Amino acid sequence: MESPLVTLVSDSNRYLKCFYHYLKNCTIHQAMHEFADNLLLDIMAKTVTGKSNLNVIGVGSGCGDLDLKILSALHHKYPEMTVDNEVIEPTPQQLRDYRDLVSQTPGLDYVTFIWNKMTAEEFEEQWKEKKRTKKADLIHMFQVLYYVKDPEATVSFFQSLLNKDGKLLITLRSGNTGLLTMRDTYSKELGTAEVNRSTGDIKRFLDSKGVRYQSHDLPHQIDITRCFIEGDEDGAMMLDFLTQVLHFSKTASPELKAKIMEFLRDPEFSVESNGKVLMKSKYELIVLEQLT
Repeated sequence: MESPLVTLVSDSNRYLKCFYHYLKNCTIHQAMHEFADNLLLDIMAKTVTGKSNLNVIGVGSGCGDLDLKILSALHHKYPEMTVDNEVIEPTPQQLRDYRDLVSQTPGLDYVTFIWNKMTAEEFEEQWKEKKRTKKADLIHMFQVLYYVKDPEATVSFFQSLLNKDGKLLITLRSGNTGLLTMRDTYSKELGTAEVNRSTGDIKRFLDSKGVRYQSHDLPHQIDITRCFIEGDEDGAMMLDFLTQVLHFSKTASPELKAKIMEFLRDPEFSVESNGKVLMKSKYELIVLEQLT
């Protein structure tokens, strides 16, 4: 039976509000910033050797804060290198937020921004129509593959754009997190089957094709304390994002709500400390190189 609930992505304004609220109460960007300051430079060391200009593509760049952190870390290490940074983002508000962030951030004269208000699939279609041949030294996609129709085809296309020694970075939730376990357990009721992709799905595809890759864990925590406060709007937004259901608190049955709330507080997936309920979570970063 199909879920009577409405998916969160059907309301772009609500989705963005919930997404930003999630980021504010989650340590994933802290984990990604630590990655950019440390592991990224090791991953990119061979790529940037001998280069005066770097071609970068950000797929699903959102409001741009992570993009700028990556560019800043590379610039700090290689201050003489310029960057062509191609941005792919379909959501108008997030693209505006990215542009605003660029205008408010000093010292970006080494970067040329190319803006694309489109999805990853639309970018691929346009690339092929225009018969573009420019190669990329770094392509990164953070939480993008949940929303594409054919993740394997999307990965293969962007990997084909890599320059020699170029890197494709893919970040998704690890398959063994409490959040994905919850969505899997109640996927029929929530209607979340399409957003339950994990790095496990991508790695199985890569393994089947014999494609080599590296992977790195990015553990973090999500503060879900307010989810347990009846009528709390911040908690309602967090529940919307966690379940990927529009107005979950108002539209889910009492039985389903009770199951979800019990799951969120399960000590296997969450810890309670100093009056807060913190959900344990983990993203995984997959690093691909040019196909040979």
